[in-house]
Amino acid sequence: MNEQLIMLLTGASRGIGHATVKLFQERGWRILTVSRLPFSEDCACPAARESHIQADLAQIDKIDDLAEEVRSRLPAGKLHALVNNAGISPKGPNQSRLGVLGTDSRTWTQVLHVNLVSTALLVRGLLPELELGKGSIVNITSIAGARVHPFAGAAYAASKAGLAALTREIAHEFAGQGVRANAIAPGEIETSILSDGTDKLVSSQVPMGRLGDPSEIAESIYFLCTPASSYINGAEIHINGGQHV
Repeated sequence: MNEQLIMLLTGASRGIGHATVKLFQERGWRILTVSRLPFSEDCACPAARESHIQADLAQIDKIDDLAEEVRSRLPAGKLHALVNNAGISPKGPNQSRLGVLGTDSRTWTQVLHVNLVSTALLVRGLLPELELGKGSIVNITSIAGARVHPFAGAAYAASKAGLAALTREIAHEFAGQGVRANAIAPGEIETSILSDGTDKLVSSQVPMGRLGDPSEIAESIYFLCTPASSYINGAEIHINGGQHV
């Protein structure tokens, strides 16, 4: 009997996270999801309720409790994939971009806790389970981590650049234990939280001339969690229709 593979995914309630859950479930994986929101009654999958863990990643002093809750749900003590997709990008008045001058210390702390520090602490807390599962870690960074973006603010951009560096650190530190870490940096993806003006950005800066679909990100996440990518470690894959070139 084949072992069922288990993935933990943060930020699962919409967009890329929702598409990733759907794809992995279709391919036989068991999914544990983490979100600061309670389980959505609109979800059509009955098994999802029991697999959902409500947690606020901004509360980094509670990450060890989250790891313990995840551990209690792993029947063989193995975690085969950890996808760190949760992220926040605060805006100013009228959804304006927050630069350095417009970003206070509370906002910096919240963004860095959710987008960066929680990832490091979750990896640390679940490393034994990832080792047993020969797990793959996939961190969702952003095109904003490598270039100034018209919509993403300073704190978000800095957190995503930091997450790319953290991915390399994790890849270096834990490869000897059979745990790989890679990152995916999306560009403009068609989700419910697109900023006004994205259509103009796409037409002027994306060579392929269209938005990406969340399923295209999900497929790449899946690839990085399977043996097909077994020698990929410490990479950051840009998925943006050529926007970064």
